[in-house]
Amino acid sequence: MGNEVEPSSSPSSDGGVDLDLVTAALRADSADVAVYARVLTQSLSEALPPGTVLVDRDRSMSDRMKGRPGTVTKIVVRLDEQVLSLSVQRGQPAAEICREVRGVVLSRTPVPLGDWISALASALVTQAEHNAAAAQALRKLVAGS
Repeated sequence: MGNEVEPSSSPSSDGGVDLDLVTAALRADSADVAVYARVLTQSLSEALPPGTVLVDRDRSMSDRMKGRPGTVTKIVVRLDEQVLSLSVQRGQPAAEICREVRGVVLSRTPVPLGDWISALASALVTQAEHNAAAAQALRKLVAGS
């Protein structure tokens, strides 16, 4: 669908996680917003500590009756003071990067999806530099497993 990450891609040789590889993994399938939101939600929820990724869903009556989780309408990723949100509005992505300190939003900037993905990748790599579990999860994301 989008830019595919080759299975042979690997973390950087020093054992860290390569920013370009993380960015490429996050860009995969971004052409179809609904699929991208679903894949991104699952990948990030597995890669980051509980409470870091918040997901809003729209559940129809049919979804409720069949026990389905519903359609992802918004993803919010909280990494230190940076809050990255991605929502789907009328089938189009609406990405925003906020700076938040102690629950107070100091800045809110709407950005194109590509810029949001780059900012998210950079924040994830920074997180992985300080957290071994996050680094392992990002390696898994880059490997596509």
